[in-house]
Amino acid sequence: MPEGSQGITRAKDICRDRFRRVKELRKEGRKILGYICLHAPVEMMTALQIIPFRMLGDIYETPTQVDRFLPRAFCPFVRSVFDLSLKGKYDFLDGMLLVHSCDAMERTGRIWESVVDHHYFHFMDLPTKVSERHRKFFREGLDDFKKTLEELTGKELSFEELKKAIESHNEQRRLVRSLYEITEKVPPKISGSEILQVIGAITSIPVEEGNKLLREVLAEIGKRKSGKLKGPRILVWGSVLDHPAFVEMIEDLGAHVVIDDLCTGTRGYWVDVKLDGDLLSSLAYYYLVELRCPRTFKEAPSDGKRKDYSADLEERFGYLREFAKTWKVDGAILQSVKYCDCHGFEVPQVKDYFNSLGITSLSLEHNYMIADREVLKTRVEAFLEILRGGVE
Repeated sequence: MPEGSQGITRAKDICRDRFRRVKELRKEGRKILGYICLHAPVEMMTALQIIPFRMLGDIYETPTQVDRFLPRAFCPFVRSVFDLSLKGKYDFLDGMLLVHSCDAMERTGRIWESVVDHHYFHFMDLPTKVSERHRKFFREGLDDFKKTLEELTGKELSFEELKKAIESHNEQRRLVRSLYEITEKVPPKISGSEILQVIGAITSIPVEEGNKLLREVLAEIGKRKSGKLKGPRILVWGSVLDHPAFVEMIEDLGAHVVIDDLCTGTRGYWVDVKLDGDLLSSLAYYYLVELRCPRTFKEAPSDGKRKDYSADLEERFGYLREFAKTWKVDGAILQSVKYCDCHGFEVPQVKDYFNSLGITSLSLEHNYMIADREVLKTRVEAFLEILRGGVE
């Protein structure tokens, strides 16, 4: 796509062919490291002139190689990404960082390192609690990661370069938040599926190119006329959606997906990394405490004698109250990939929390692949009719 093309068109083009740009940069001598989970500290890679590239699956490609190593009753997203790697689709990577975001990722990582020939492979432990002791443990893990990156590049990670990298990624976070701010308005000028495609694009290119693309997108959207007025305003919560098809299905049925709580959406962009003091400690706090993901356990303070369920819900999901209020949400769709224990076990509590806010929600479990969309469509259509008042 020519450089002068419109922002949204360029973003969609990059998202359709995510490998193209990094392969060009690889030929120019740049190092590319793959990562899957949003808990990967991409700032440390950027600071050493390594391009972080988010590895995703393919909802259209049936896994054919992964059955040799993983059971079928296993996270279909992880199976898909691993299958693509086994087929050589990620051979352009210099290596990869795998974070212990869930048991499926951890168990796959041990096999991955053994059977896929990466020049560099690093596994990072990530605690499931957020106390000072756990933050210190994770800070030590970041120091180990730093040493391996320095060995890979032959360069020392300096305070100045790391600060500059954090500033660049913080700028990207602010630009993405500006994109979501557009959907606060009624009607929104950009669809939820378009936002997910823009985020898919910026996780496929260097941060400086991603920031430039975001500014182009924001400028273009600012000139758009308002969209259609009618249609329920939907929040989509849950596990990874690395393709816009699910959100497009909701929007094709006449709804507006105005905000999400996804690891491929808002979660990686809603808070900035603080730049004060020890930068690795700042990164440890951000990735362990600030990121909102069910894989990390958070609870309200208690006297040790009894638990307050409502207080725990508010501690874990209080940000959803702000989402619902600010984006004038009419309903929520809670989607979870099959065998995703982190999100699947959380669905009843999230549903309870939305009930406490007076917001109707629909929970859906799916098998990640595109074939599931038609099955889900009927349930989503019925849910939207309820929101429109067409069904008692």
